Amino acid sequence: MSFLEVLNVCKSFDDQAVLKNISLSIEKNEFTTLLGPSGCGKTTLLRSIAGLSSLDSGRVLLDGEDITYKNPRDRNIGMIFQSYCLFPTMTVFDNVAYGLRLQKIPPEQTREEVQGVLESMNLLDKAKSFPAHLSGGERQRVALARSLVMKPKILLLDEPFNAIDAKMRKSLQLTVKDIHKEYGMTSILVTHDQEEAMRMSDTIHLFNDGVIEQSGTPTDLYLDPKSKYVASFMGNYNVIDANSFSRVTHGRYQEGKTVVLRPEAIELEKLPFEEGSPGHTFVGAITSAVPQGSIVRFGVDTEGVVLNVDVLVDKATAFRVGEQVHLRILTDKILSFCFGTRFSILKRRVHD
Repeated sequence: MSFLEVLNVCKSFDDQAVLKNISLSIEKNEFTTLLGPSGCGKTTLLRSIAGLSSLDSGRVLLDGEDITYKNPRDRNIGMIFQSYCLFPTMTVFDNVAYGLRLQKIPPEQTREEVQGVLESMNLLDKAKSFPAHLSGGERQRVALARSLVMKPKILLLDEPFNAIDAKMRKSLQLTVKDIHKEYGMTSILVTHDQEEAMRMSDTIHLFNDGVIEQSGTPTDLYLDPKSKYVASFMGNYNVIDANSFSRVTHGRYQEGKTVVLRPEAIELEKLPFEEGSPGHTFVGAITSAVPQGSIVRFGVDTEGVVLNVDVLVDKATAFRVGEQVHLRILTDKILSFCFGTRFSILKRRVHD
């Protein structure tokens, strides 16, 4: 049995089904992300695991124990919210010590455990500070320390980085992941940010309207999406209908299925590819260029179809909006949309 088991969970609000027979398993020490857009059910599931939201049906088992109807305070689950929920009139030390004091832990033991977790979070020098005097990142680390000092069986994080600037957010994501490993924790993160999920997770469960659309490692979901929804959510795929892609390839592609292509899987050159090159080669015109950190995303119009193409920034300086370029797509980089709902990788070559 897995460390956490969610079995056939259903939940509705005002006759609106939010969780539709959800089942998933999480192993001990695993970092799991519940990913999806607003209103898809991910936060409701997290709150149900914490005991903050009741279930209509189904069960939640933690470390072999059925906790479905157990009081939240008796579940030994830590939870961190986006709003931090720190006591403004308490120092950092007192905020972190609050739960231990409620449990009547002896003062000397409380002091040692609080100082230990503050040191691991690089907050020891802030022990006498009040929340109002801390940065957003420091307040989030205090909230994390307050949960960790209680030694929870599982840590739940409800979009904890949303209110933090982009640079600090990435730093905190790595900090949380390091602490997850250092403490040997089992953690569940809720987020709508696929890059955050890819960066932090061992396993991702991608939600769509109250169901799990696909589960797997970040690589699984990115390289092998099982539906159009997963492809569009996980990787900024180009989604092209069969007729348009046949036109782009001048009739060489005749599968009759929608095609998806990752932007980085399309090669872009100023000069024509060698005659007889493998895959599909064609000509287009650059319509847009959007810098995105280490890459530039070009929009390239070919036969009336605009493709997004990612190029490393050092190579991207060679291209200008409005100029003609040459593109190539290798056949094994094409995913085809099958049976209306699922994708498969084309294994056979398409002859030029």
